[in-house]
Amino acid sequence: MKKKEAVALKYNQEKNKAPTVTAKGKGKTAQKIIELAKLNDIPVKKDEDLVELLSKVELDKEIPAEMYKAVAEVFSFIYNITKKS
Repeated sequence: MKKKEAVALKYNQEKNKAPTVTAKGKGKTAQKIIELAKLNDIPVKKDEDLVELLSKVELDKEIPAEMYKAVAEVFSFIYNITKKS
């Protein structure tokens, strides 16, 4: 069985051109990232393929341009669910 993985993104339009990877991990670390997100009402989206790609980005680095479309879909998902709340 594959270990659970998680990646956290942050986007500050005033500081960055693209979202940055703020946390990433596997197993217990991944579980903690997910728990902290939920505790802070940060939406969580399950996308194993995207997590695999994002986990290769260094911490505190912007995502590469090749990932913009996939990450834009995640941000669109988050916008839609937070707009309904």
